[in-house]
Amino acid sequence: MESINRMAVELADEAVEFAGELEIGAFDLENGATVLDFGVEHTGGIEAGLLLAEIQTAGLATVQTGVAEIADAPFTHVELACDRPDLALLCSQKAGWELSVDGFEALGSGPARALVAEEAEFRELGYTDAFDLSVLTLESDVLPTEDAAQVIAERAEVNTDGLYLPAYAAASTAGSVSAAARAAEMATFRLFEAGYDPQDIQSVNGRAPVAPVAGDEETAIARQMDALAYGGQVYLTVETDDTEAFEAVPSTASEEHGRPLGDVFDDVEWDFAEVAAGVFGPAQVTVNVVGGPTYALGGTDDAVLASSFGV
Repeated sequence: MESINRMAVELADEAVEFAGELEIGAFDLENGATVLDFGVEHTGGIEAGLLLAEIQTAGLATVQTGVAEIADAPFTHVELACDRPDLALLCSQKAGWELSVDGFEALGSGPARALVAEEAEFRELGYTDAFDLSVLTLESDVLPTEDAAQVIAERAEVNTDGLYLPAYAAASTAGSVSAAARAAEMATFRLFEAGYDPQDIQSVNGRAPVAPVAGDEETAIARQMDALAYGGQVYLTVETDDTEAFEAVPSTASEEHGRPLGDVFDDVEWDFAEVAAGVFGPAQVTVNVVGGPTYALGGTDDAVLASSFGV
């Protein structure tokens, strides 16, 4: 099977080559690891955010922008389409690597997770990548350290000089753009959590608004999660009918639905492990079972989005 790290490395090399045009930073740490600053000390932008989302999905998804209205005001939206959601979304894009190294903390996404392959998705799919180069994108408001790069390289079993670390703050344009590209991933993961076989998902297309860039990380994360939970829309084509699993996907299935997620997170002091899983779903889902019925579930909520976005 194709190495998802090989495909992501090609995109990371593209980011290095066009760093100036993308308004991102690119430099090597002393141990050889390459840091790509998509939105920590560098500005980045929409194009940088789109490339970041492509890297996170290992080049297996088409990511593009458009404009749609929220409360009669135009907002940029990101749409992601994918025919390999098992590899691109569960084995790569999902933010499944929590990193804490000597004060540096980050949430990791990308194909380096597939070199470690310790999460349940990899066991279910029977997929482990093998490649001598790797990419892990890091959501953090500071740039990764040499020690962090060393820990990542050791876990992924690659040399530090073969490691690419795209980094971005949630409170950045690239952070908001890449977050909006996660509607399809959220739906795919919710199905997986509900016991649905991800290999029965033929294709997925998701869209969500790009949250306005906030002045701090917590506000940025809250806005981005509201964008998905109250504005995210997903269309799935699947092979197997499972009404119970489909009904668990949209955020409307959560008892917390209707509340701004910043308030929900405040209630548990931002310990996401204490938040009901149903919160982390897109607002609206359509599921087409090949040769069978089509389900339309959930719905968007402009009122919550307008409040969260300050419209």
